[in-house]
Amino acid sequence: MYSLLLALIYICFISLGLPDSLLGSAWPVLHQDISAPMSYAGIISTIVSALMIVSTLISPKAVKKLGAGTITAASVTLTAVALYGYSTADSFAMLVLWSIPYGLGAGGVDSVLNNYVALHYKPQHMSWLHCFWGVGASISPYIMSFALIKLNSWSRGYLIVSLIQMALSTVIFISIPLWKRNEDEHNKESAPVESRPLSFREIFRVPGAVPCFITFFAYCALEVSASLWASTYLVETRGIEPEIASGLASFFYIGITLGRAVNGFLAMKLSDRDLIRMGLGIITLGVLLMFLPFGAASLAGFMIIGVGCAPVYPCIVHMTPDLFGRDRSQSMMSIQLAFAYLGFCIVPPLFGLIADHITISLLPPFLAILLAVMAVMHEVVVKKTSKTGK
Repeated sequence: MYSLLLALIYICFISLGLPDSLLGSAWPVLHQDISAPMSYAGIISTIVSALMIVSTLISPKAVKKLGAGTITAASVTLTAVALYGYSTADSFAMLVLWSIPYGLGAGGVDSVLNNYVALHYKPQHMSWLHCFWGVGASISPYIMSFALIKLNSWSRGYLIVSLIQMALSTVIFISIPLWKRNEDEHNKESAPVESRPLSFREIFRVPGAVPCFITFFAYCALEVSASLWASTYLVETRGIEPEIASGLASFFYIGITLGRAVNGFLAMKLSDRDLIRMGLGIITLGVLLMFLPFGAASLAGFMIIGVGCAPVYPCIVHMTPDLFGRDRSQSMMSIQLAFAYLGFCIVPPLFGLIADHITISLLPPFLAILLAVMAVMHEVVVKKTSKTGK
């Protein structure tokens, strides 16, 4: 039963990653079809992230009342419905409307699954599970590229992913009794972890909490900026055709996926902190490559940035119970992910304005600034939690 549930959680992480790269892949064509400015991709991303924050903050109470399996199944269903809505949208207003259920669903499954895995599984599983998220995120640009080239329609790309999500949500709903039985068996073998709710004041007074939140904010801002604007950057600065660029943008997610597959093995020997430092060094190399005026260098840069991003997210998430206590893990996780989504909310529209009013060629220095903030804040976390964390 333990192995069967773990396999199902891997499938859930694929479903979590599938929609994440669709907007960036489709946007060079989509924004022209609905007569929306290029920067409006940032608005959609902001709305989704804002709803993810709401969903994340209410997840501790929802999980306690309904259980992790039920919340996961309902959240995946919401994203499936929203993606179908995206496929029918013929205006920017309709994209905004369908972003509401998408944001609520994505935030719910992200918060619940990450805390569940951090509490119950070893660090290598956290990396491999996020690798499967990368599988989903790497597949979807090719789905969108196929829809654009073969079906001549970005909406068909959203429809295909929606159908996949619906199938996955059906499997998760069927498995809800399995989640409940597994939790009962786990409670018999060891004392159950009673989550202690924390006030916002308590959370922000925990040593190392604030720099950890800022690290996560900067990381997610860098990741979403690189992934969202990759296609448009390649089209506008390197002269690559939109249909081809939508597929090449998947290099970023391929880098994350491969990196997390390797990181799972490294996690057996290295600490979360060391793996984060290693990732930051690799991201630095990728950003430096983007400054070179060659299309091949930019492609390599995006992929290497993805490889560097690979250990950062899963390692920060996994060390949350160790740094702040298992009983406070869900509360800390919810605020941590809220900061992540806040990065999604603020940064994409900010760079969208820069791209619209100055030039999208400023993407490399923009990423370099986010990288510097992340690196400094991580070292502050290390200093403040040196006696408690791994």
